[in-house]
Amino acid sequence: MQENEIPDRLRAIAGAGQVDTEEHLLREASVDRFKKYPAAHGIYDGPFPLAIVRARDTATVAAVLAFADEHRINVVPRTGRTGTEGGLETSVPGSIVLDGSEMDAVLDIDPVNMQATVQCGVPLRVLEERLREQGLTTGHSPQSKPLAQYGGLVATRSIGQFSTLYGGIEDMVAGLEAVFPDGTVSRIKSVPRRAAGPDIRSIVLGNEGALCFVTEVTVKVFPYQPENSRFHGYLLEDVHTGIAILREVVTAGFRPSVARVYSEQDAAQHFAHFARGKCVAVFVAEGPKAIAEATSVEIDRIVSGHSPEKVDPALIEEWFGNLNWGPDKIEAEREAMRTEHALGYTTEVSADWSTIGRIYDRVLERIRTEFPHADDITLLGGHSSHSYQNGTNMYFVYDYRIDCDPRAELEKYHKPINAIIVEETLALGGSMVHHHGIGKYRAEWTEREHGSAYPMLSRLKQAFDPNGIMNAGTIFPVGR
Repeated sequence: MQENEIPDRLRAIAGAGQVDTEEHLLREASVDRFKKYPAAHGIYDGPFPLAIVRARDTATVAAVLAFADEHRINVVPRTGRTGTEGGLETSVPGSIVLDGSEMDAVLDIDPVNMQATVQCGVPLRVLEERLREQGLTTGHSPQSKPLAQYGGLVATRSIGQFSTLYGGIEDMVAGLEAVFPDGTVSRIKSVPRRAAGPDIRSIVLGNEGALCFVTEVTVKVFPYQPENSRFHGYLLEDVHTGIAILREVVTAGFRPSVARVYSEQDAAQHFAHFARGKCVAVFVAEGPKAIAEATSVEIDRIVSGHSPEKVDPALIEEWFGNLNWGPDKIEAEREAMRTEHALGYTTEVSADWSTIGRIYDRVLERIRTEFPHADDITLLGGHSSHSYQNGTNMYFVYDYRIDCDPRAELEKYHKPINAIIVEETLALGGSMVHHHGIGKYRAEWTEREHGSAYPMLSRLKQAFDPNGIMNAGTIFPVGR
């Protein structure tokens, strides 16, 4: 089939008004936030997609995928468009972007069985608002909450700010519907638990559009009791003390919704009005009043054993109220990139308690001593924001001045710093990505990440996408 025939064939499938081929839309669809600096300067070097299909139902998704599979056309699934790791880039010429944002119906809220079912394009913010009217919550609150949609949350294995209590998206998803490249629609029913073979939800969770397209999701919901929330803040001498406190709180069995520690560098940007060059630990206890109060008492007892300085809880509550990123903050960031020629990025990893501090120290040392443009770095630090019985994550944060053409920014700054973080994490046995997904820019390390288990992963690609039409280069390096 000739490329110029494809948009018309897609219009016949999805409807004449549901296929976009305008140049400016195709250019913007060719990247995600990994290339936010050149994009802020209007630079899009392609390859550009042939068309964007805005699907309105599962049948359309299935028909588009089957068409693309038959004709070996690469498809990039998307909803929400908050990706940060290149997973939404159209790295293959002649691709189709399949957008599920118009599949935006809240299908059911079931307060008896404590679950809600939504289509993939439902914004998390919308479901959360609907639930709160009934005294319920998703418990899911990533920083992208004002923009994120459910298909993307599931596909990237998202996590939210309250994960220590509610878990990640994998803990919340009870059932789902997904469409595979040959057009097969698969539904995984919602039940509390089952032992009927491997947990097949995990084939879909975190697949980043490289195996299938998520069309519908059923998630657990929880009582919403904000009146019981208790906020805690502490100043600490160093990040290692903070990690030790996190470990003590979590492994003792306490489940605050928020448990975070910021290095002194990272704290300086978040808590400049009170950090005074120290690390900051933040906790929030919530839930039923008695549980929130008991958790609060125990957090304070544990932290007090490390000689902290307490912070006014009102300051922590106020900070949390302004943490999420919506369109206004994204546009302000774009304007700052254009005028100040500087930006900030993050790379998040995870490891066990014994290792995470070593990773932090080695990464910062290597960047400071080996990165050739270290003098351009204006902030280098990190924070731990998601903890578990056996370990925690580390969100490396790095800001830098940009002394080059916008097209050169990735190669000069972002990719080399990102590579140091990934390499050191893998060398010490951690995971190179905690929740943003592999995308296209960590795919070169996928096999090293999984080691001898990599054949299990690669066989999923062979089985579910034998013609290789799903989001080429994401998770699985091109040619592997």
